Amino acid sequence: MTFPHVTLVQDPHDRLGLLRTDDAWLAERWADPASRVLVIAGTRVRPGPDGLVWVPAAEAPEGVRLLLGERDGATWWGVIVPGEVAKEEPERWLPLRGLLPFLAGEAVRQAPLVFHALGLAEWHWVHRFCPRCGGTLVPRAAGHELVCADCAKPQFPRSDPAVIMLIAVGEPGSPDERCLLGRHPAWPAGRYSTLAGFCEPGESLEDAVRREVREETGVHVGDVTYFGNQPWPLPSSLMLGFHGRATSESIVLDDADVEDAQWLTREDMRRRADDGSLVLPGGVSISRSLVEDWYGGALPGSW
Repeated sequence: MTFPHVTLVQDPHDRLGLLRTDDAWLAERWADPASRVLVIAGTRVRPGPDGLVWVPAAEAPEGVRLLLGERDGATWWGVIVPGEVAKEEPERWLPLRGLLPFLAGEAVRQAPLVFHALGLAEWHWVHRFCPRCGGTLVPRAAGHELVCADCAKPQFPRSDPAVIMLIAVGEPGSPDERCLLGRHPAWPAGRYSTLAGFCEPGESLEDAVRREVREETGVHVGDVTYFGNQPWPLPSSLMLGFHGRATSESIVLDDADVEDAQWLTREDMRRRADDGSLVLPGGVSISRSLVEDWYGGALPGSW
């Protein structure tokens, strides 16, 4: 089967990393009538009635230019304007999560470009001062580098590794095998997902899986196997998916981030997804892919 999260990154653009400091080339491409620009107010985008709006470079406002790259014979850019612009129409300027419905269907081809642009915009938003001396950071390399105006120390974008895992117990593939899902207290009724958390310094990814599951649910995990990954700039994560086998089943909820956790058989999952009492993650998330890989096929409903 084709896993849902793969659709978000299956058509990447050429990021043209070696040309980010070529000012003459950048000016030439910006002047090209075929170039297209996504306008970002702080970290938000204003979609139009027909989806995300990519304007010709000649119509783009002044701001920090982000070279995204080349695809389909055109050069693609982002431009960051002050976040105050979004406050003029706050209900129309959306963060990345609010944009996901606009990346459905054929529009999913835009996802790698949008993730690239908003990942950089988020990085610019939270990195305004030099961590060494507190000086002002100035963008260069087409928005992919920030340099301190005082001490000249450069800063580069980073992605934080986060693990996301489907934990199962019982004989693999048997009717009695169960998987572990949890829910955040702020979520609407019926919404459940796989567990997830950030990798800590000096920790392997497999140990991060075991620690996070134990901290959030009290369940102990043994074998851990890699499944896949998904860039997720909310705000700057690389989600690394795993399957794990539980060595204990008792659930103890001591973590404020998890309100409830349950073991579900495939039949439990099918029945509750059908009647709407179990609402699973969105169809393009790696969490959804992990669930459907374990379940063995597609399930109805998503958030």
